[in-house]
Amino acid sequence: MKKLLLSTALCLGVLSAPAMAQEAITACLITKTDTNPFFVKMKEGAEAKAAELGITLKSYAGKIDGDHETQVAAVETCIADGAKGILITASDTSAIVQSVQQARDAGLLVIALDTPLTPTDAADATFATDNFLAGELIGKWAAGKLGAEAANAKIALLNLGINQPTVDVLRNQGFLQGFGIDLGDPNKWGDESDPRIVGQDVTAGNEEGGRKAMENLLTKDPSINVVHTINEPAAAGAYEALKSFGRENDVLIVSVDGGCPGVANVRDGVIGATSQQYPLQMAALGVEAIKAWADTGTKPTPTEGKDFFDTGVTLVTDEPVDGVESIDTAEGEELCWG
Repeated sequence: MKKLLLSTALCLGVLSAPAMAQEAITACLITKTDTNPFFVKMKEGAEAKAAELGITLKSYAGKIDGDHETQVAAVETCIADGAKGILITASDTSAIVQSVQQARDAGLLVIALDTPLTPTDAADATFATDNFLAGELIGKWAAGKLGAEAANAKIALLNLGINQPTVDVLRNQGFLQGFGIDLGDPNKWGDESDPRIVGQDVTAGNEEGGRKAMENLLTKDPSINVVHTINEPAAAGAYEALKSFGRENDVLIVSVDGGCPGVANVRDGVIGATSQQYPLQMAALGVEAIKAWADTGTKPTPTEGKDFFDTGVTLVTDEPVDGVESIDTAEGEELCWG
């Protein structure tokens, strides 16, 4: 009888051991590029949280901002590899939806980071800055800084891409509303009729693109005195172009990102104000959500009153204006991209 009980116990042990062993979890991070400092920080956040939770993280990126095809291939690879979830900052927020749906149909949790898909609910969840608010804050700051002269502003808008991904539209439209300009269709940029808008161009979110776009618009109207940029690399390029025209000291540049180099540019007077976002937190929360999905089948819930999980935004400037809450660059440097 003792031998039988022992034999039975051993058999049960053999049978239960695999069931008790935790299933390996793989997650994917797909960013627009792997060179933009914003996405570098996002990757750092995802890697750190994945290591903490015992998750295998595989990272993919487009060759340049706008490289949709590489992102599609990455989604397909993640599905084939049996990943539990995908975190993605989509280059083309509409075109990627079909691939995202294939991943969801295969049982993967898909979370958009920073850039909502079109429509937003094409992803299981979105962890992002309130990009409209980010734009609105720098618009209000610029209008406040100019005071009465805001009525005579000459504005250049340096956007991301001609396909107008959601993050591009939201920041652009938020800025214009914050500045006090009536919007056309809030779901796209470029249809406003306010004469203060000199023009709009695209930058691909990098310094060279920012320089070329700024040169184009200065050629159109050298009296530009306010520049909205999609991000801080584009702002740095715009500044170099303004410098070549001898205009670097009399033009307000505003931007979004709040990375450490960008905050330093605010401190040094290259950028007047920037809206700081928190990509490391976005990515870490995304990895945690994939772990919860793998363990319990639960999905993250959005911030109350919004269709996404709001990871926060803060205006950074050393020249505060009344009615616009902000922090200075010393605090901005402590928080940058945390």
